[in-house]
Amino acid sequence: MSEPLSHLADEVSALERRVSDVIFDSLRAQLRDDDADEAHELEKRLAKVRRSLQKAEGLLRGYDRD
Repeated sequence: MSEPLSHLADEVSALERRVSDVIFDSLRAQLRDDDADEAHELEKRLAKVRRSLQKAEGLLRGYDRD
């Protein structure tokens, strides 16, 4: 794989890890807050973002994670 694509895949992977952290924060908020519906919706949207980032990383690295 060319170096620019590898570097970009690494950046996408790092972003995916940050999104995962926010998902876990959202789940914790659901457990402790009365306003769990909003946190649940955020978690669902972020989960979609995370899956898209995982797919993008795979495509950049030359494989598909379907």
